[in-house]
Amino acid sequence: MSIKVRIPTPLRKHTGQQAEVIAEGTTIRGVLDHLDRLFPGLRQSLYDEDGTIKRFINVYLNDEDIRYIGGETAPVTSGNVVSIVPAIAGGWRP
Repeated sequence: MSIKVRIPTPLRKHTGQQAEVIAEGTTIRGVLDHLDRLFPGLRQSLYDEDGTIKRFINVYLNDEDIRYIGGETAPVTSGNVVSIVPAIAGGWRP
């Protein structure tokens, strides 16, 4: 299944500066695994050593945070959009 994946600016070095790429898979994990096969090295930017998505990386499926819809096992279908969004650090200071 063809899934559109939105790539944030800091990770575009892995995708040849592409902001959107097409990946395949039936789950979020499958899509992310396919991305790593297409763009070697991307996995290290997304996952910790223990194989979990880094806590400052948010992944959305059609604008829903995957943490609330099954995590990496959430099913995807053709036409879905997966967005990888790094958390923004810092905050407001007076």
